[in-house]
Amino acid sequence: MKRLDIPTERGTVLTGVPFPAEGADTVVIAITGIHGNFYSNPFYYNIGDTLNSGGIDFIYAQTNDAFGEIETYNVKTGKEEIIGSWNERFSYTDEDIAAYLNFAAKNYKRVISAGHSLGANKIIHYLSTHHDKKLPEHFMLLSPANLTYMMKDVTAREKDIIRKMIDYGKGASMLPFYFMGWVVCTADTANDWLSGTLNNVHVGDGDFSQVEQITHTGALVIGTYDNFTCGNPSEFLADIILQTVTDWGRH
Repeated sequence: MKRLDIPTERGTVLTGVPFPAEGADTVVIAITGIHGNFYSNPFYYNIGDTLNSGGIDFIYAQTNDAFGEIETYNVKTGKEEIIGSWNERFSYTDEDIAAYLNFAAKNYKRVISAGHSLGANKIIHYLSTHHDKKLPEHFMLLSPANLTYMMKDVTAREKDIIRKMIDYGKGASMLPFYFMGWVVCTADTANDWLSGTLNNVHVGDGDFSQVEQITHTGALVIGTYDNFTCGNPSEFLADIILQTVTDWGRH
């Protein structure tokens, strides 16, 4: 399978996989969520094959957290790097998305930006401050992650440990526990999760300010068995749509 090496502004190379269609001038770029890869989400193959049958290219666009660890390199330093869910920084979210979009702009007439799970939250974050209607032209969000629900079991003691590690200059050190009960990561990464940077969709009340700033048109899809919606996927989707002031939310 062909691999795309996409350098970011900071030099870190992200790895994507293209599903090319004959003579396609349109591409859908799917930003993955945490541990969202071909092994955990084989539907990426089905999405790629389906879009190809309609003459549309598809790019599986993993960012820093698609795996626990990813071996890559930095084009600016010339050194190898290990990135992954263990050391992802949410401050790089927009830069990662921009790297894929800039690649697409050089190769396609039309670009559609998609995101699954935490990848959808990343797209929301990006579109809340980027309003170029050509790059991307539209968006597609598949089951954005309800971070409040995901982090509901993070205890006050664990939050205190994270805060103290950062205060003592040990933010780049690994936590002595599994964050959210399953993520191995540094204190800095855990703090990014807790910061609210990507906590932009909710069930009921919550901060929807990023969603409200989106001016692109697009679609939002959610699975009826989504586990991060407090048991009501339809209500979760409706709450997100009701917060937006753009055309896609009025339909």
